[in-house]
Amino acid sequence: MTMNSQGSAQKAGTLLLLLISNLLFCQNVQPLPICSAGDCQTSLRELFDRVVILSHYIHTLYTDMFIEFDKQYVQDREFMVKVINDCPTSSLATPEDKEQALKVPPEVLLNLILSLVQSSSDPLFQLITGVGGIQEAPEYILSRAKEIEEQNKQLLEGVEKIISQAYPEAKGNGIYFVWSQLPSLQGVDEESKILSLRNTIRCLRRDSHKVDNFLKVLRCQIAHQNNC
Repeated sequence: MTMNSQGSAQKAGTLLLLLISNLLFCQNVQPLPICSAGDCQTSLRELFDRVVILSHYIHTLYTDMFIEFDKQYVQDREFMVKVINDCPTSSLATPEDKEQALKVPPEVLLNLILSLVQSSSDPLFQLITGVGGIQEAPEYILSRAKEIEEQNKQLLEGVEKIISQAYPEAKGNGIYFVWSQLPSLQGVDEESKILSLRNTIRCLRRDSHKVDNFLKVLRCQIAHQNNC
């Protein structure tokens, strides 16, 4: 496959994901809550199904927001040469692919997921504040960020429920990461703020992709699915 054809395929996949997320958002279709009306007597298999659907939905929202943010602020800007490739959670040792993830003990993978989900709470709050503070901030991007913040709380609850049911002895072993670049979101320089916001969205999207993949692997390992 040539570089051009690879790029075209990637763009087509991104556009398809954007269309799906727009359809879900416009029709107000959302994943089922982790606990219905306060009832948390959910089987482990069903709990995994709900959490996996929710994590994929969150990743779709991040992808949607990332694309829209670039459309609005980043195209043809010279400061793109300053893009930061590192993320605050890069130091967290995580499997690189599905094959590696399948070799990680389930309780370890669960705590990796918990660390990534917990560590996204502060940057999500700062992201909402930062996006609202830049010039001509579109409501579309802000609404996505607020939706992700609410859904992330549900995801954290679901992961904690899974740990309590499957590996209660592993509870509390997650690592919380502090996003050191967050203060720059409050800077007065518009260009630097946009660069920091873009990197925050990119890193959160990257972490949500890992969470989504790891949860699918865990559903196979713990919930005894046969489609690993």
